Amino acid sequence: MSVETYSSAKQKIEKEILRLQKQMKSLKVKQRRPVIASIVKSMQDNEITLEEVAEALEKTSKRGASAGSNEPKASLPPKYRHPGTQDTWTGRGRPPRWIIDAEAQGQSRDDFLIK
Repeated sequence: MSVETYSSAKQKIEKEILRLQKQMKSLKVKQRRPVIASIVKSMQDNEITLEEVAEALEKTSKRGASAGSNEPKASLPPKYRHPGTQDTWTGRGRPPRWIIDAEAQGQSRDDFLIK
C-alpha cells in the first residue's frame, strides 16, 4: 500500500468515524427526549420543584460517592474462628467449608464464635 493510498484510506475512515459519532449523538438526543418529557410531566403532576430535585440529587450523589469509589471497603472483624486451623469468617457471604462440614456433623455455628 502506497503512502497516498494509506493517507486517503485513513481520511475516509476518519470522516466515517465523525459521521457515526454525530449519528450516535443524534440518536442519544432522540432517546432522551421522551424520558425528559416524562420526568417533567411527573414533576408537574406531583408538584415537585427544581429545588427539591436538586436537593435529592445532592443527597444521592453524596451517598453514591462512597459507594462508587474505587477505595476498598473496610473489612469486617471476624466473627467465627476454627479452633484447629485458626481460620476465620466474618459471618457474611457464603460460609467456609469448615463451617459447612461442622454443621453437617451436628455442631453449631455458635461453637466457633469468637468471644
